[in-house]
Amino acid sequence: MRRGILEDLLAFLAVGRERSFTKAAAKLGVSQSALSHTIRELEARLGVRLLTRTTRSVSPTEAGERLLHTLGPRFEEIDAEIEALSELREKPAGTIRITAAEYAVETILWPKLVKFLRHYPDIKIELIVDNGLTDIVAQRYDAGVRAGEQVAKDMIAVRIGPDMRVAVVGAPSYFRKRSEPKKPQDLIRHNCINLRLSTHGGLYAWEFEKGNRELKVRVEGQLIFNGTFQMLTAALSGFGLAYVPEDLAQPHLAKGRLKRVLEDWCPPYSGYHLYYPSGRQSSAAFALLVDALRHRG
Repeated sequence: MRRGILEDLLAFLAVGRERSFTKAAAKLGVSQSALSHTIRELEARLGVRLLTRTTRSVSPTEAGERLLHTLGPRFEEIDAEIEALSELREKPAGTIRITAAEYAVETILWPKLVKFLRHYPDIKIELIVDNGLTDIVAQRYDAGVRAGEQVAKDMIAVRIGPDMRVAVVGAPSYFRKRSEPKKPQDLIRHNCINLRLSTHGGLYAWEFEKGNRELKVRVEGQLIFNGTFQMLTAALSGFGLAYVPEDLAQPHLAKGRLKRVLEDWCPPYSGYHLYYPSGRQSSAAFALLVDALRHRG
């Protein structure tokens, strides 16, 4: 194989996956101009255009798509094999990429990672906060965190937290002007604080359950956030009703800063799980992380 072509192909894979020279350059730690020059040289060497460039977007050509689908998995296999070599070292090492919702990071992952990271200084953790339902395989994460019911059947799921409940809450000042909702359908007459799922771009539908009845309500309101903590802050300021984890709201409920409604429609549900593909080759570092995060309550 001609010298340097491996580096050029890795550069192409980065641009093709990110669909952006800016993001790919940041990921590779090179300048955009250097990366653009590398791609042009690769295209000249192969004698075929791999990327279609406009002022706003970058997309693979037919030849580029073929190269992405054939070379991408092979480079991933090489990365996995190199990562697996860390098992032969005296100390476990490697980088583990995890995507999780903000609340899961703050309440479950970080408290457990503090001790883990100090014990294994050669293991690196990259935590990406994303409240959407990220495709961890397509985005090349090692694992993700979701509520148990949201984990796909073909994934391995490990419980990392206790059962949870959500709470619909509002400030006393909000309820001075509006009557309390008695059933989920009443929410359509209320000012509700929405959550936008960053992965899919849609608004999260509030989920309720009572007996054998399950409901999803698409609410409306003046405010939309992509983070749970911001929704709670807005509710405390009297801007409407928020749908947040019970534990997050509890301190404010105890002090009377928030009032809870529809509690009988919010039963406990399976808590957070770490999930990853069943075919994933587990490194020593990843196995240690799974064990450290496992819920033992």
